[in-house]
Amino acid sequence: MSEAPSTRIAIVGAGPAGIRAAAALVDAGLHPVVIDEGQRAGGQIYRRPPDGFVRTPEHLYGSEAAKARALHAVFDRLAADGRLTHCTGSSVIAVQAGRLHVLGEGGVQVIFYDRLILATGASDRVAPVPGWQSAGVYSLGAAQIALKAQGVALGRRIVLMGSGPLLSLVGAQLVKAGADVAAVLDTSPWDQQMRGLWKLAARPFVALRGLALRARLGGRYHAGVSLEKIEADGQGVTAMRWRDAGGRQRLTPCDTIGMGWHLRAETHLADLAGCAFTYDEQWRQWLPKTDRMGRAGNGVYLAGDGVRLLGADGAEIAGRLAASACLADLGFPAPSTAVDLRELARLERFAHGLACAFPWPAAMVRALPDAAIACRCENVTAGEVRQSLDFGGGEANRVKSLSRVGMGRCQGRYCQLAAVELAAAHAGCTPDAVGRFRGQAPARPAPVDAFLRKG
Repeated sequence: MSEAPSTRIAIVGAGPAGIRAAAALVDAGLHPVVIDEGQRAGGQIYRRPPDGFVRTPEHLYGSEAAKARALHAVFDRLAADGRLTHCTGSSVIAVQAGRLHVLGEGGVQVIFYDRLILATGASDRVAPVPGWQSAGVYSLGAAQIALKAQGVALGRRIVLMGSGPLLSLVGAQLVKAGADVAAVLDTSPWDQQMRGLWKLAARPFVALRGLALRARLGGRYHAGVSLEKIEADGQGVTAMRWRDAGGRQRLTPCDTIGMGWHLRAETHLADLAGCAFTYDEQWRQWLPKTDRMGRAGNGVYLAGDGVRLLGADGAEIAGRLAASACLADLGFPAPSTAVDLRELARLERFAHGLACAFPWPAAMVRALPDAAIACRCENVTAGEVRQSLDFGGGEANRVKSLSRVGMGRCQGRYCQLAAVELAAAHAGCTPDAVGRFRGQAPARPAPVDAFLRKG
């Protein structure tokens, strides 16, 4: 069967998953539209600096430089040859019945699609710590973006905290760049990290590379810490108060803090596209439901960290699989997927090891003092989240409507997981029972005048 003239395929995201999906569709003779918020393809992990930037890919991506170069070259060649349409600096803010509402420099335009591949990636998963609303507190991803895109460190004396591979990676990258990293504080104790070791053996070289990054941190790295408070004055962060694994109180002076506990799948558009969700107890977050190929139903396909938190290598595979599923559903010959499916299973074992070794700090979040801020956008405290349950019961969207948690600029991306943990603890139930915030448009903040301009 040949492609119907009206068939339009849109890909949202030009990271590893989106690039591989686009390449597979182009190889089959199709012309996809790729929509991405960046000016150049690469995504967060392989984010590219502006033209004229002097740091080499080896400095930017380390051992992944060859992969980054290959992905950039593939996409750039397809775009230069006119074999795909690349909408740069564009954010999809709504999805509705075969239409994407896309915010760009010229305003909001509508892009129609018959098949949609969402490769929206992931963002930092953050947990509230008393004082985290202070100036000078960033996510680990923000610190990495500043280093990759502009070659700057977001502070003169930096403390990083959280857990997961990104914590050690960003710390090592900052140290290599000459930044003053005062401490790297990991909430996962050594014995917990060892529990995931046997599954991490599914990718021994990656595991060893992670250990090598940690070795670069030397005495800056501390495992099994308890985070007490971010000290700040009128100008911003001044110090981090914490306890080491032995329970000794420590105070580390700093002017910048980066925080993150692995990743949070970016699922807002999948929700708007009507995808079903399920609560993943291991990752302690709601994830879209798909088959092994990424089919989510109704002509929607998901790929990358937006559905499975498998990192850049897994995203490339998932992008090819989603494109193959799309091709098969359209009646096109699709490449064999057996090798990719086997590799995907191996990457999933490794990811499960990461989730076990570097867990979400649920107990820490549930013990958050009432006066601590839970939602930075709306300045909602943990006590106000708990109090809302006494009036409306333990359902996520009722908590949201009564307390305003998750109603700010980030639309719950930073606070939803913590708010659900707080609600579940107060109600004496599981996060699964509390549910999740419903996604709503616009998925990204959009100025009113953008809707008045013709895109």
